[in-house]
Amino acid sequence: MADRAENQPNPKTPTENGTETPERISFSAKPTLEDIRRLQAEFTDERNWNQYHQPRNLLLALVGEVGEVSELFQWKGEVAEGLPDWSEQERVALSHELSDVLIYLVELAEKCHVDLPQAVLEKMQLNRVKYPASKVHGSAKKYTEYQD
Repeated sequence: MADRAENQPNPKTPTENGTETPERISFSAKPTLEDIRRLQAEFTDERNWNQYHQPRNLLLALVGEVGEVSELFQWKGEVAEGLPDWSEQERVALSHELSDVLIYLVELAEKCHVDLPQAVLEKMQLNRVKYPASKVHGSAKKYTEYQD
């Protein structure tokens, strides 16, 4: 994992107002969400686990995995982007737990017949309407708190 972009020092990019923001990393093109869905479906089928992988069970497993991610951050206070103060062992553990979250999320979406990539596009469009950049720039208020 040491050669991956997220483990490199965070180069800074100046913004219009002179502050610096960390550059964003890029995810790998493969596997796609569909690849992950297929791989997990094969894994589940090979073990005859579909009887256990129903929506409610998958949701509870997902919540449990999010809890395991939370444990990794517990008691650390604020954590800088890129996790510069984390050990390699902590980074690997986070990678594994986030993978578990994604796997369960994708499988839950499959079992609920939600086309997750399309749902993300639809939700992002709704968010653009709820949170127009011209109104919300630099603020963390909820959309119901903004005046027209």
